[in-house]
Amino acid sequence: MNEIRTTRENSWYTPGCPLSERLEVTTDAARVAEGVKHFIFAVPSQFVRQAYQRFQKYLPKGAVIICASKGIELDTLMTMSQVCEDTLAAIKPKFAMLSGPSFAYEVIREMPTAITLACKDKKAGKQVQEMLATPYFRVYTATDVRGVELGGAIKNIVAIAAGVADGLGFGGNARAALITRGLHEMSRLGKAMGGERQTFMGLSGMGDLVLTCTGDLSRNRQVGLRLAKGQKLLDILSEMKMVAEGVKTTEAVNTLRRQLGIEMPITEQIYAVLYQDKDPSQAVRDLMGRSLKDE
Repeated sequence: MNEIRTTRENSWYTPGCPLSERLEVTTDAARVAEGVKHFIFAVPSQFVRQAYQRFQKYLPKGAVIICASKGIELDTLMTMSQVCEDTLAAIKPKFAMLSGPSFAYEVIREMPTAITLACKDKKAGKQVQEMLATPYFRVYTATDVRGVELGGAIKNIVAIAAGVADGLGFGGNARAALITRGLHEMSRLGKAMGGERQTFMGLSGMGDLVLTCTGDLSRNRQVGLRLAKGQKLLDILSEMKMVAEGVKTTEAVNTLRRQLGIEMPITEQIYAVLYQDKDPSQAVRDLMGRSLKDE
């Protein structure tokens, strides 16, 4: 924190990227919330509840909560909007989900990026859209909060699978198949949980899925690559600077798909690799050896 304040740079996560002089750096929640109505929360999904609770007494009535965390809370199986409702109901917040293909390393370098902002309150959504949009950062609005937040969470599971396939040297055919069938799993569970199928064809679904499954900056893909090389999950995670959301999300989604009776073979196999020490090569063979069926 002191380094960021004095050097105007976060050398741990975004080295070589100077931060604006207009940015005030503080850990004082009261100071952060002073005179503010719109709040962006961009912390790992398993810590979102803690972040909301910390700010709860400082947030004004009707505050607009903009969440950029992609995941599902493991202990409760709640989505990020549900966590917001559960912790901040007293202030009646307006929740907006920010998701889409957006590596932070590229955004901070002002490379062209397009994302989706989902908010049930259309007026609030339009306000946030105008606040966040820049010549290099294009914001589309939507109202399907559940679909957008689930797309951002589930794509990380498929990205781990894509990393495994790449690490095993399976090539473009396998990657394309995983992306396509992963989209099918995403939309199947998403629809069962209240999302709209068309949402998963957009930036927060297919767009984010393609980026995370193919981009070298994808933390979740890197986990898959290293699993394919024989590294153990705990060793991989201990060496990573940033959180790979797909690891915890796989556990949460695997529980959800069992509870809802949803067939998600990619998720099932990645869960077995991550938590049951299944050999990645065997997981691929099991996926390919499933009974034949119509698409």
